[in-house]
Amino acid sequence: MSFQQGLSGLNASSRNLEVIGNNVANANTVGAKTSRAEFADMYASAMTGGAGAAGIGVRVQAVTQQFTQGGTTTTSSPLDLAINGSGFFEVRSSDGQTLYTRAGQFQINKEGFIQNSAGQQLLGYPADSQGTIQPGQATPLQLPTAGIDPNATSTVTMEMNLDSREGTITPGTPAVVASDATTYNRATSLTVYDAKGQDVAVTYYFQKTATDTWDVYATANGNALDDPTSNVPTRVATIEYPANGGNPTTAGGGQITYYQGGGGVSTNGRVPLDIGVSTNAAGAETLAIPGIELNLSGATQYGSTFGVTNQSQDGYSPGQLANLSIEKNGIVMATYSNGQSKPAGQIEMSTFRNPQGLKPLGGNAWARTFESGDPIVGTPGQGNLGALQSGALEESNVDLTGELVNMITAQRFYQANAQTVKTQDQVLQTLVNLR
Repeated sequence: MSFQQGLSGLNASSRNLEVIGNNVANANTVGAKTSRAEFADMYASAMTGGAGAAGIGVRVQAVTQQFTQGGTTTTSSPLDLAINGSGFFEVRSSDGQTLYTRAGQFQINKEGFIQNSAGQQLLGYPADSQGTIQPGQATPLQLPTAGIDPNATSTVTMEMNLDSREGTITPGTPAVVASDATTYNRATSLTVYDAKGQDVAVTYYFQKTATDTWDVYATANGNALDDPTSNVPTRVATIEYPANGGNPTTAGGGQITYYQGGGGVSTNGRVPLDIGVSTNAAGAETLAIPGIELNLSGATQYGSTFGVTNQSQDGYSPGQLANLSIEKNGIVMATYSNGQSKPAGQIEMSTFRNPQGLKPLGGNAWARTFESGDPIVGTPGQGNLGALQSGALEESNVDLTGELVNMITAQRFYQANAQTVKTQDQVLQTLVNLR
């Protein structure tokens, strides 16, 4: 026995206690990964190469981090992100270096970039003005500051049942008077939008003219579709039902005839409607909504109460950014005040063949090294990359109870190595005292 073994044991145990202490200190650090000290024995080279040589101690061969999954805790911020599975967020530091982190505490800075508390910007793929993701080289994600442009209505689809038990009405002059409910059987309304995003209230009137025939009239803001100075509803369609009252398609024995604004008959079944509306009583401005297609193929005529079961149109008014959400696949969805939403970008993630080869930099960040290999990039949920959970954070994977037990064990090892030094000292003292 020599002092070498005991001294090396003291140094190794001290280093082990440092690693354990660091784990305990980061038990509440978001995205932190536990470390462990890995030991290796030491032997002196013997000229004889004989077996049974006594070792000369121990050394800390490496301190490795364990990238196991940490627990997940929910938060109230939609920009808090947790990775369920393998992978790292990519962030850009102020000096332009790409770093990797598991800590998903993000917020938006004054320029609209998504960044963490260290000012490192989250990387991903931008989206164009239509919300289409532009894959390629990842760049810092910046959210749009402008609102969403309006979209003029191009299609109106209605699904309903017209009661076959209703009585017929003989059209007068005009055929339908909006203010006189005796000139039509039923009516329903919906809102469409012009190119400026201004809303237009379109009301449809259904007049039963024969046993299985209904004429459909419409007004826009109370005026004719083709004449904003007239309040006489414009005929837009005639529905002829088959004997069973099912959907009025030619194949089923019925048909729908659509009419253009001037009264011309369509040749393709679904005709664009030009809607002119006056914005004020004087008719100072006439707005047109060209290209609206009316689809009534889902209208039935059964012996039950009139009811609209589905009604849709594809236009919307302008809107301002109201909220953000992040999907499991990393797409950042921007929701606007008009109820519309579209992608504003998509988060890119990385994984490594050897994550333990990453260099820890502090601040919950790692840098790639030769040992880690090049990053394998992709989007969340792609390949072996984990999915994202918005409004959640990944907790440290430190097992606090286990670390406290390890601390007691390391302390006992330290005491045992100190005892070997003390014993060697006593042996030397005995030799010195020989007479």
